[in-house]
Amino acid sequence: EVQLVESGGGLVQYGGSLRLSCAASGFTFDDYAMSWIRQTPRKELEWLSFINSDGDRSSYAESVKGRFTISRDNAKNSLYLQINNVNPGDAAVYYCTRMQGWALDYWGHGTQVVVSS
Repeated sequence: EVQLVESGGGLVQYGGSLRLSCAASGFTFDDYAMSWIRQTPRKELEWLSFINSDGDRSSYAESVKGRFTISRDNAKNSLYLQINNVNPGDAAVYYCTRMQGWALDYWGHGTQVVVSS
């Protein structure tokens, strides 16, 4: 059974940083590209970043480029998202997703980020 379990969310101060993690199991992790998606308090979904299966190619939404860094550790079956200079617009539920081609075929349950001023 494919499982994606996010962690690392919580309360973060405006201007602070945090790192989200996603533990993957039930499939061969290094066979798949992965993405991070977030859902805002208004329930809007926003694609954030993609990383290929080898971890040597990534891309970002323009809205987060320069502040977010995606990475993966295939030996640990883990995906990460470093978020720097947090702002109120980053408050959301963050989801780790597996990619099948360009489709997002499995999602985790999400980890919530709350931004305090």
